[in-house]
Amino acid sequence: MKIRLIVLSVAAATALAACQNPNAEQARRDAAEAADSAAAAARDAADAASAAARDVADATAAAANDAATAASDAAHATGDALKDAAHTTESTAKDMSAKTAEAAADAAEKVADKARETADKAKEAADRP
Repeated sequence: MKIRLIVLSVAAATALAACQNPNAEQARRDAAEAADSAAAAARDAADAASAAARDVADATAAAANDAATAASDAAHATGDALKDAAHTTESTAKDMSAKTAEAAADAAEKVADKARETADKAKEAADRP
């Protein structure tokens, strides 16, 4: 784009320099037309650059929004997974506690049975003449 602007400027300068010959009026018109073309090309380039910048900004904003949504979804999923894990751990701990209590009760009952047997044997031994 800069090259086109430079070429048009050189053409305009050349046309102005040619104003010394008999076709000076035509050269002036050509120079004015070249200047108008250069200005239009500069405006078009600025408009295109502005549109491209807007497109990039819009795409960047959309990508940032998508990333934020994905991060939020991941945070919710992580929270749900942690809640499920805590619930599972709590249930497992309750089950293990109940099983431990049951095993302790069974062991205490066996000890009590053995103590009764021993007491009964001791009583029988004491009752024998």
